[in-house]
Amino acid sequence: MLRELRIKNFKGWQDTGSIRMAPITLFFGTNSSGKSSIGQFLIMLKQTAESPDRKAVFYPGGKNSAVQLGSYQEMVYHRDVNAKIEFEYKWTTVEPFSTKDPVSNQSFSGDTLLFNALVGLDDADHRSLILDRLKYQIINKGGQSLSIGMKYRSKPKAQYKVDSEGYSLVRKQGRVWQPGPPVRFYGFPDEVVAYHQNADFVQELNLRHEKLFRSICYLGPLRTKAERLYSWTGIEPESVGYAGENTVAAMLAARSRKISFGPHKRGKAFEQVIAEKLKAMGLIEDFEVAPISKQRQEYEVKVRAKGSKDLVDLPDVGFGVSQVLPVLVECFYAPHDSIIIMEQPEIHLHPSAQADLADVMIDMISSREDGKDRNVQLIIETHSEHFLRRLQRRIAEGTVKKDKVSAYFANVSKAPATLEPLQIDMFGTIQNWPPNFFGDEMEDITQQAKAAMQRRVKGEKGSEGHLDD
Repeated sequence: MLRELRIKNFKGWQDTGSIRMAPITLFFGTNSSGKSSIGQFLIMLKQTAESPDRKAVFYPGGKNSAVQLGSYQEMVYHRDVNAKIEFEYKWTTVEPFSTKDPVSNQSFSGDTLLFNALVGLDDADHRSLILDRLKYQIINKGGQSLSIGMKYRSKPKAQYKVDSEGYSLVRKQGRVWQPGPPVRFYGFPDEVVAYHQNADFVQELNLRHEKLFRSICYLGPLRTKAERLYSWTGIEPESVGYAGENTVAAMLAARSRKISFGPHKRGKAFEQVIAEKLKAMGLIEDFEVAPISKQRQEYEVKVRAKGSKDLVDLPDVGFGVSQVLPVLVECFYAPHDSIIIMEQPEIHLHPSAQADLADVMIDMISSREDGKDRNVQLIIETHSEHFLRRLQRRIAEGTVKKDKVSAYFANVSKAPATLEPLQIDMFGTIQNWPPNFFGDEMEDITQQAKAAMQRRVKGEKGSEGHLDD
């Protein structure tokens, strides 16, 4: 699970400042305020980690990628090719990291890893993307255990040097040479291990980093429309897909899974959980996924809307159901220790359902499967006041602890833009509510009352012959 994040010189952010990442982390702001950029940056790093090109420092995305960020000039702050993108994040590992120095026999361990890197264009030609620095820190409960990284040196010739703190690297006998460039933005090359007697553990750091980004799932704001028939060949998808295109396949693949909402609660079938959440949000009365025949690998999603007696195809009910279905499925389909990044999960939902969606998210972060917590983290970019208000209420009621929620507001009224943490106390009150956060509701009410009074004074009448009231 991510614990902290900081990004400098990326898109509209000169510096996001340190972001506390909680089980539910929210980003608010006006359109084009840069709040989406934070999730996009993490997705770009995921795309890079999963790219077959080990030499590419960043993979900004292609035609079918989740995000497409273009050239370095297009993603760097103020399009300044002389600026360098710097980033840092801290995450807790499922299994503690541990290593033993074969030279000194000293052991090192920690359950938290801190990584930072600096990336920019080559100072000579401003064309080649260079990883200037990468650094790992292994942190135990008593503080830092050890750190190791690589630095780029352009003079006297382009090469990388390995540095460590709290751990003495010992060279193997033979000629002195420098290792090749890092793997992507995070990885130690094989030469580091070959050159040292006691550097084997850096390969494990590479693997831990790749595991972190494999755990990230992304669901965008533009989701596919509902279909009348869905094909499923029995393959289990990794996620519902960037646009929710694998939602029904994921539901079918998860039919044997049981989800519970407490250590002593009985597990419920996956499809039952989804149906109950849709009903709790006031969107449907009944829901099922069924094959059209035993001989075909095609399925239909049937829904019974509120106030109706008949089951109908998914496209025949409100658009909001088909748009929120991928959100719900991803929340409970993602495997243990996943990180889910979502943009506008509340899109096309009415205010009441937006508020109820917050309750679904609270249930999700406390859900269990196979006898243990699923430990799934949510990173959400949203415009919904109703979603936030419900979270505030649940904090006040004690349903969710305030440290389980972290919220930030992208403030573009300042130059440069700032990412301001919303200070939510144990009573759910936001201590530093930004002006006009969700519009100026009180100003609208005041001006409406003034306008109504002026019309009454003038004696204006409504269309039905009486004074407007």
